[in-house]
Amino acid sequence: MALDKQAETAKRQFKVVGTRPNRPDGIDKVTGRARFGADAVAPGMLTGRVLRSPHAHARIVKIDASRAAALSGVKAVVTRADFPEPPAHVADVLDNCMAGAKALYDGHAVAAVAAVSPAVARRALKLIEVEYEVLAHVTDVDEAMQPGAPVLHEGRTDETVPEGFSGNVISRCEFGHGDIEAGLAKADRVVERSFRTAATHQGYIEPHACLAQMGPDGQADLWCCTQGHYMVRNTCAAILGMEVGQLRVTASEIGGGFGGKTTVFLEPVALMLSKKAGRPVKMVMSREEVLRASGPTASTSIDVRIGMTKDGRITAGDAVLRYQGGAYPGSPVGMGSMSAFAPYDLENVRTVGFDVVSNRPKQAAYRAPGAPMAAFAVESVIDELAKSLGLDPLDVRIRNAAVEGTKSSYGPTYPAIGAKATFEAAKAHPHWSAPLGENQGRGVACGFWFNFGGDTCVTLNVNLDGTVSVSEGNPDIGGSRASMSMMAAEELGIPYEQVRTIIADTGSLGQNEVTDGSRVTFAVGLATIEAARQAIRVMCARAAKIWGIDEDAVVWEDGAAKPAGPNAGQFPPMSLAEIAAVASNTGGPIAGHCEVNAEGAGVSFATHIVDTEVDPETGAVKILRYTVIQDAGKAVHPDYVEGQFQGGAVQGIGWALNEEYIYGEDGRLQNPGFLDYRVPVASDLPMIDTVILEIPNPGHPYGVRGVGETSIVPPLAAVANAVSAAAGVRLTDLPMSPPKVQAAIQAARG
Repeated sequence: MALDKQAETAKRQFKVVGTRPNRPDGIDKVTGRARFGADAVAPGMLTGRVLRSPHAHARIVKIDASRAAALSGVKAVVTRADFPEPPAHVADVLDNCMAGAKALYDGHAVAAVAAVSPAVARRALKLIEVEYEVLAHVTDVDEAMQPGAPVLHEGRTDETVPEGFSGNVISRCEFGHGDIEAGLAKADRVVERSFRTAATHQGYIEPHACLAQMGPDGQADLWCCTQGHYMVRNTCAAILGMEVGQLRVTASEIGGGFGGKTTVFLEPVALMLSKKAGRPVKMVMSREEVLRASGPTASTSIDVRIGMTKDGRITAGDAVLRYQGGAYPGSPVGMGSMSAFAPYDLENVRTVGFDVVSNRPKQAAYRAPGAPMAAFAVESVIDELAKSLGLDPLDVRIRNAAVEGTKSSYGPTYPAIGAKATFEAAKAHPHWSAPLGENQGRGVACGFWFNFGGDTCVTLNVNLDGTVSVSEGNPDIGGSRASMSMMAAEELGIPYEQVRTIIADTGSLGQNEVTDGSRVTFAVGLATIEAARQAIRVMCARAAKIWGIDEDAVVWEDGAAKPAGPNAGQFPPMSLAEIAAVASNTGGPIAGHCEVNAEGAGVSFATHIVDTEVDPETGAVKILRYTVIQDAGKAVHPDYVEGQFQGGAVQGIGWALNEEYIYGEDGRLQNPGFLDYRVPVASDLPMIDTVILEIPNPGHPYGVRGVGETSIVPPLAAVANAVSAAAGVRLTDLPMSPPKVQAAIQAARG
């Protein structure tokens, strides 16, 4: 199912894959029938609420919850003391869900209550008395690294970190090859710049929500909005000291995630409240809680040096990346370091990354975690070098593009990839040569993402009437139910409408990784295809049994079993429906299964072009035109693919121009709501054009590559390059809000 399938995939004529059928969940969602996390209910359900720290950094001296517990209508109160000592691999997760010795950021949970109504729960929170010893705090990544900075965790720094930094620097990573200084010496021009990006939130519309029910026998059920209910099960079981099989988790519909729902926040707390109360407990975050206490992406500080010859050859690329990942180790600096120069074929390249903690909420994944910030810095310098040498920025990228056989900047050698194809398609696109007006600028940038595989389990059942049911274990956040149904229909040779895909709970299938890393269409699709092929083998065997011939004398074509040739006998084809109808008489139910740790996810590249207009008096930026060119490997459902392209671009535009976490001198978040944390709305955006390229991934039988994350990587740099061109001055600090742009223009004017 890997390299030997590449030629077959390239010439295969698809009948279902590549079409644009209606989405199977559309009617439920537009009519309100779909059940989201906050829609879950249970008899006798209680309301759970969380008390959160008002301090950025404080030692918890004492918690007195006696008055809250005594309040009429309060059924349970929990603090960290109610949880068992956790295994090491979930210790930080528990500490983030319920603070232990210290509150480490504004909004850190310190206690929780379960009561008969929201009003009683709110009153109970006010009765909990917490004695804090307020400590010095730090929220800026560069300040957190300095000797003498307030240290969040003593003794967590590992052996990779050189001397001279504070204890907030947890680890250091390095990637690359060649000789940087020798490469820079060969350059006709070297540009060195520093960049900063703010922390931004995923901006999902649906807040975190869950309903937990734990019985006296230790068996528990949990319903929640998540990108990975198997992850929720495994994590919560470890935190509460349960056996994994004692906890069943069901994923609801999800109102957006983008990586932000790949961890737990409320779920262990709700389970513990239910255990103490003996009743179901429902918890829903407010929007303020989402922004204060769930994970945004990291803020960063990055230095880049790149050398280039007069004819546009990059001689060396060097970057130092500093990412703060909030109050606990684990920022995405490693992935940022690996992706920074990934689109290019470089003889001399190095990236060094530092993982830093600060008094902010623990960062969570946000669509290609770590990559957009790195691409912003590198692609900005490449753009500046090209223009300073009088070269076309796309010609420079084409000349330096990584291709099949290139040793990547982070180590592996690339198989078939689409980086150069996206550059060439961008150069040929009418957008690139369209005229610009006064105070307008055009920017271009490339982005890269790895794409993941991992543990995957799928079951496909052929029903007695010839319809097919597919069960998969990954929440549908990007159209996977339609894509799985399409791939099953393609393989079985039946109409798309005859296949229904559901998301099974954790008790129904084996382990499935989280819906992240752009893994689902690749990995679950691969498993779905294999499950369909297994079912086909069973159906061919059933037909052979009916006909009284050998199993290997039967083939499957166009949704039916047929004799392999004249020597096999003269039998009319038996359709899937006909075989299903007599299944009880030929051996029983017909099904196909696939359990796999999927490998071979192909890397993905995208190139974005954007035109902006800058008001030189106010610094306001308007997006005029936007084009996304990306390699999808094979677009299973082009509507979904285009939507992923456009969605990533929109989120990147917001990151580039408007969105940021703003902390005051007291370390408290100043803008915990959509009124002040401003995501783009429709009136901020043009129509976003898309170009789907299809360079088949040799690791998938249909050539599929993930597409959900690469699309957010180029926008930060593309928009910055366009704004810099329009403003006549290089912008290096995101977001490029009007005051920053105006100040840069005024400074350039003297």
